[in-house]
Amino acid sequence: MTRWQVVPLDEIAGYADEGRPRWHMIRSSLGIDAFGVNAWRATAAGQELIGEHDELGQGAGGHEELYLVISGHATFTVDGKTVEAPERSVVFVKDPAVRRSAVARDEGTTILVVGARAGSPFEVSEWERSAEALRYWTTGEWDKAIEVLERHHAEHPDNAGVLYNLACAEARCGRHDEALGHLGEAIALEPRFLEHAQGDDDLAAVRDDPRFPMP
Repeated sequence: MTRWQVVPLDEIAGYADEGRPRWHMIRSSLGIDAFGVNAWRATAAGQELIGEHDELGQGAGGHEELYLVISGHATFTVDGKTVEAPERSVVFVKDPAVRRSAVARDEGTTILVVGARAGSPFEVSEWERSAEALRYWTTGEWDKAIEVLERHHAEHPDNAGVLYNLACAEARCGRHDEALGHLGEAIALEPRFLEHAQGDDDLAAVRDDPRFPMP
């Protein structure tokens, strides 16, 4: 076990899809077990840095969340109100039910996010567990993505998001039978994935299969 570390943020493992902010995976990279912490850096002005969400939905952790703007300028929307957050601003959302989001005013705007559930031992959210696999979408390492998602599926067999992402990775990898099976399971758990699947490029390889679910 490493007793302490100093690591430049740019050297923290992460990834960025084209046109999306870079996710610096601080918690998993450093092996932090006591709380959730990650950072997001805008690769262009006007990007959504923090997607609109609350901490009560599927995949959420029920966390209190603190957002620290460590560079640039972000515009938050919190509980329907617009909040300007220049560099060194702190935005704290105590109530997990409050919806929040943030947009970068400038390229390079970086937000550090810290969260945990009040009064409970920390558990990694289902969203973060599944998202660990998404970095392999940028490299096309589908076997690695599948390995991560299969592990999370074994831990949380009723998580529809994990099943859907697993189906997408399997379709990209040429494992069509497995992809169609997991896609069907995901839709049975979360019917909203039926509509989403119709135009998802990740599933193009299996869309002409007669077993592909249609609305």
